[in-house]
Amino acid sequence: MPLTQEDITAIWLSLKIAFTATALSLPFGFAMACLIVFKTFRGKIVLEVLINLPLTLPPVVIGYFLLLLLGKNSWLGQLLNASGFPVIFTWKAAVIASATVGFPLLVRSIRLGMEAIDLQLIEASRSLGASWSDSLFTIILPLSLRGIIAGSSLMFARSLGEFGATIIVAGNIPGVTQTIPLAIYDYASSPSSGTMALSLCVVSVVISVAVLLLHELLGKQFDRRGLQ
Repeated sequence: MPLTQEDITAIWLSLKIAFTATALSLPFGFAMACLIVFKTFRGKIVLEVLINLPLTLPPVVIGYFLLLLLGKNSWLGQLLNASGFPVIFTWKAAVIASATVGFPLLVRSIRLGMEAIDLQLIEASRSLGASWSDSLFTIILPLSLRGIIAGSSLMFARSLGEFGATIIVAGNIPGVTQTIPLAIYDYASSPSSGTMALSLCVVSVVISVAVLLLHELLGKQFDRRGLQ
């Protein structure tokens, strides 16, 4: 059965939300990974626990906490509404939900890439007079690219499949906040719409496979460059 206009809108919205959540989270994920790997400070374990907490919490719980934080009865929600930037039950809320749920995967992948860096390279650059920022952009960032790509791919794929937190904080509004998982949920609730649900499932699988293939191709490309 061909996709409806609402289905096409849901697909486009899912891609837009996943891309935006990943792009906005990337600099913060890189900074958090740097902080954990290369800095020593009190409370480091607490920071790691907080970053990884969304991995263990049910997405619905995360969505409810975001609703309390950004809702109209919270000071932040009132401030956003007064400034003309409402978040709840908009696609921006879906971005925040996806970013929150996927952030630990991003940080973990970048962190693994950074932990593989030979610290003697950084020490050598510092001994030659390079500042920390110079070492960051000339050594750490280039050698972390594979981890950055892996984390971005995982977060993008996770954002495409986000359901629990999104439906709580953004709702399921066709054409506004309805993503692929939410549209599938609607179709699955109706016995006569099973074919449409299957069509969107196939689209979701195709997009996810394409993202993972791109991740593998880019990873192999960086491996070849490293061997040259």
